[in-house]
Amino acid sequence: METWFIVLVVFVLGIFMWYVHDKYVQRTHQILVNYPIVGRLRFVFQEFREPFRQYFGDEKFYESMDKLDWVYSASRDKVNFASFSPSQPLPKPKFMLRHTNIVLNEDEIDNEFSVTFGENREKPFVANSILGRGPMSDGSISPEGTRAFVYGAKDGDFPINSGEGGLTSNFFVTHYNYDTKYMKEVTGNALQHKIFRLSKILFNEPVAIDFYRRSLFKKDLEADTYVFNKDKECFFRPNWDAPIEAFPNEVPEDMPDIILQISSGLYGVRTKDGKFDKERYKKQMSFCKMTEIKIAQGAKQTGGKLIAEKVTPSIAYYRNIEAHKDAFSPNRFPYANTTEELFDFIGQLQEASKKPVGIKIVISDYDNIVPIAKEMKRREKLGLPYPDYISIDGGSGGSATAPLDMMERIGMDIRDALYLVDKVLKDYGVRDKVKLSASGKILTPDDVVITLCLGADFVQIARGFMMSAGCIRARYCSGAGEHQCPVGLATQDIKKRKHYFVKKHASNVKNYHKNILKSMKSLLAVMGLKNVNQLNKDRLIFLDKDSIIHDDMDALFERRILIKK
Repeated sequence: METWFIVLVVFVLGIFMWYVHDKYVQRTHQILVNYPIVGRLRFVFQEFREPFRQYFGDEKFYESMDKLDWVYSASRDKVNFASFSPSQPLPKPKFMLRHTNIVLNEDEIDNEFSVTFGENREKPFVANSILGRGPMSDGSISPEGTRAFVYGAKDGDFPINSGEGGLTSNFFVTHYNYDTKYMKEVTGNALQHKIFRLSKILFNEPVAIDFYRRSLFKKDLEADTYVFNKDKECFFRPNWDAPIEAFPNEVPEDMPDIILQISSGLYGVRTKDGKFDKERYKKQMSFCKMTEIKIAQGAKQTGGKLIAEKVTPSIAYYRNIEAHKDAFSPNRFPYANTTEELFDFIGQLQEASKKPVGIKIVISDYDNIVPIAKEMKRREKLGLPYPDYISIDGGSGGSATAPLDMMERIGMDIRDALYLVDKVLKDYGVRDKVKLSASGKILTPDDVVITLCLGADFVQIARGFMMSAGCIRARYCSGAGEHQCPVGLATQDIKKRKHYFVKKHASNVKNYHKNILKSMKSLLAVMGLKNVNQLNKDRLIFLDKDSIIHDDMDALFERRILIKK
């Protein structure tokens, strides 16, 4: 036999085995499952990045590449130290933290990072962490991606915002101790159970569950609305048609702390004709700790946009809409034609849930927050309802699908917006009546500390958690065109998402949150502060583009934001 033929056969066989290994055997690199062999070029280019950084490796959109590296290292629980200097120093202008000469040791810093919302509600929400995963809809995120976030939030003991897609079955993946009065179960016969157990031995568990799901549901288009109970070896989903009396009075202990977001589309809490369904809302709040009404978002002051390709039958089921058609929400929230109407609707939700209710807004100037502050002051005197918290999104807040011409043209940077809102609420004497949440390009511990110094009580992070869950910033999140999210995180493409490493990324999500808090303690120590609640704007200094140092934040912001008198 010719030598060249033997070499060719060996080469082809080697490539084939390599392909099989990457796609079906290894469970270390997510990208290699969807792009066997070819995906390794990513790691080659990563190795080239450092030596070639001086030529093309800088970072233009975020403050520096080092911040992104911090997120990825923290999610993998790696040591986040650098040698000599940052590879790309933070650009000026920038905020700086005041340190103290007599620093503290880290064991002298409180481990208390909790925050309470709605102290006067019948059921206030005590968040065990000052950090939460920002709003990301199940629909824009794959079912597997949502499950990873839910596992991570539960194990890491921090809140998770549902996003405007509402409370889907994937938020129940940790809830095995349920009552079948409000949960529908689907289980296989004896033969299907045996095949499932055998496939777990021959393959990995996710593949076995996928086989089991297909054998049970066949061609059922809503098969994805059921999640797997490994204790009972069955599939289940909430039965929203069950009577309200069947649902738990308290949030089950085996569920994470969920913030239910309601958008202008009223997804998850609407009737078929798009009206608010109070009964459905009360059922969902049996599993959620508080409510957020989405009035606006930093990158997208229009209504939410989910293109038809992402509106699968399962997503349509969750949102009570028609499948395979664009789900574009109205720009204006239907019960917010005036500030008074919005606050009255908030009162309805507070009464129905007995839990805190807040609003999410974007700030462009003084006129965005003054009407809210005025109405809060009036209602506080009259004993009328008003928000328990205000969530502020920066003008650079991210979105998987938004008009490009709007992303950087509307809304203040979160730091300017936060200072303005904090000041106006104090001027009207209502700051102590409401909590402030902040979001918008907050990635690292120093970002969080600066945000808290400027008035935030709570921080919601989306981008950082996305990266911790495997996002490689390919910018194919929308699903528009021929490209899909290559790691299976932000897509409904079955071929991409079914290989997503749920448990691996859940661990990374948990690590990211843990390491932010850990590093925040280090920053508090060098600032001489024992508790996160001691942070305020006097702990900051500002270095402008001319290297002039400003140590009076009020004077600085008066120059940065010319407030109408």
